[in-house]
Amino acid sequence: MKILLTAVNAKYIHSNPAVYSLRACAGGDLQPFLEIAEYTINNRKEEILADIYRRKPDVVAFSCYIWNRSIIGSLLTELPKILPGVSVWLGGPEVSYDPEEVLACCPTVAGIMTGEGEETFRELAEYYCGGIGGLSTIRGIVYRTRNGEVCRTPARELTDMSTLPFLYDDLGKFENRILYYESSRGCPYRCSYCLSSIDKRVRLRDINIVKKELQFFLDHKVKQVKFVDRTFNCDHEHAKEIWQYLAEHDNGVTNFHFEIAADIITEEELSILAKMRPGLAQLEIGVQTVNPESLREIRRSSDLNKICRVVERIEEGHNIHVHLDLIAGLPYEDYESFVHSFNCVHDMGPQQLQLGFLKVLKGSYMCEKAADYEIQYMDEPPYEVLSTKWLSYGEILRLKQVEEMVELYYNSSQFLYTLPVVQMAFSDAYKMYLCLSDFYREKGYLLSSPSRSSRYQVLFDFAVNADFSEEFPAEISERKEMLRQVLTFDLYLRENMKSRPDFAKDLSPYKSAFYDFYRKEEETHRYLPGYEEYDGRQLGKMTHMEIFDYPVWEQEPKKRIRRLKAPCMVLFDYRVRDTLTYAARYAVIPADEERISD
Repeated sequence: MKILLTAVNAKYIHSNPAVYSLRACAGGDLQPFLEIAEYTINNRKEEILADIYRRKPDVVAFSCYIWNRSIIGSLLTELPKILPGVSVWLGGPEVSYDPEEVLACCPTVAGIMTGEGEETFRELAEYYCGGIGGLSTIRGIVYRTRNGEVCRTPARELTDMSTLPFLYDDLGKFENRILYYESSRGCPYRCSYCLSSIDKRVRLRDINIVKKELQFFLDHKVKQVKFVDRTFNCDHEHAKEIWQYLAEHDNGVTNFHFEIAADIITEEELSILAKMRPGLAQLEIGVQTVNPESLREIRRSSDLNKICRVVERIEEGHNIHVHLDLIAGLPYEDYESFVHSFNCVHDMGPQQLQLGFLKVLKGSYMCEKAADYEIQYMDEPPYEVLSTKWLSYGEILRLKQVEEMVELYYNSSQFLYTLPVVQMAFSDAYKMYLCLSDFYREKGYLLSSPSRSSRYQVLFDFAVNADFSEEFPAEISERKEMLRQVLTFDLYLRENMKSRPDFAKDLSPYKSAFYDFYRKEEETHRYLPGYEEYDGRQLGKMTHMEIFDYPVWEQEPKKRIRRLKAPCMVLFDYRVRDTLTYAARYAVIPADEERISD
């Protein structure tokens, strides 16, 4: 007997903690009968079918979510054709709410595990592998009898988090993948679009167990661990102890991701975060909207002023990666209201700004109210909003275009100094991204997106025609030169490009100045400490020198566009990078220190 626990992940770097938790909770006696298979939604259906066939399972159990429901649905049709007699079971949030309907639509499925499945799966595995008990005695399932009748057993009680075994005894299979960790379940909030609002009882894993397991990640120098706790800091003592432990036991490598409510964070918690190593923690904060009426309607309590202050405090330390979320399509939020929400969140300056779209999940309060809100949404996963009483489909398409520009230009951290300069030509950030998306559409780039390196040229082509007349009244030739240089600065902050872009300044007149700099640096190592073993020629290859006529490195965007009295050299050191932005360390060499001439 073989039971195949099957996961179809969104990306290869993801792992599926659900299937590993089910296997771990089944116990030692059942382990020889259990096997895990992980695929991604990018695998062809034929590839997945072939692999499952070769494994020859007797039972296949699929973990179902909105991102994999479609491909799993197509597998359910074909699987019995190649493995007649196989029993197929489903579980996960995508099938737990309406299991009877799912079984009616999927005649090849034997049953569905509802709710938390660890104990349920153990009993199901005992039934198949050892002939223990019967399906009618297993709580928390909906199953099909031999005569085709659909039966539902009583719901199972919620799991005691401290009784669950640790999932990651063998890290070999998780190399180069994100690990997920759960220190609590449930959420105290009642956000109408979220299924977590159904279970408002928060259950914490024993803090001593948590610390021991976190130390395992630290000892093995795992690259990233994502806490899947719905609101990590809803219990302040629990959050504080974990953050304090990580700060005190930091290994200098591992990054921990937390989803938090910023408006309830305490001064003590902020103090702990402020002392963390840059890159140790990253915080995801769901702002969703700044429209008070929308917030009330979705049953979300948020102190927006407190969120702004907390984000500002965190960013002052430049040691915590901040990710802010917005949701388009919420009730009472029209196009102009969302533009306002976008600009407010953009102005907070997070490292990542996610512009998401409402998903009307089965079982959520939002689904119950969909008709009242006149929400039209996709019938198939991910059930994404198409229009609402307040937002048309055409307006959502415009937001989609802006989302793509934000992803390419803002979230990539490749245009840290250029975007604020370009934004000076527009009334607000949203207007800039909207016009940029129109430029992409006009040029046909939305269908064939430019490569990462060519996005610099596209942004230059877009920006040279922007109206800088109020902020930068000089002639267009002067504006072009300023834009060329700030883009060049951003470009070489990221990488030591071998091929020089067309918009960049001709450096041939400065070769002798560069040569003299590296020859002197070979002796003094004033700007490149730690490179003592390399000669000047090697230093020139490992780093990059650039000439600028504008102080493009200034923190204030308006200062970047004022021409210098004399050109400066800037040295880019790629051995040292900013943990949050990945930008290279740079040093400005004053004009009076090195003789620079044309």
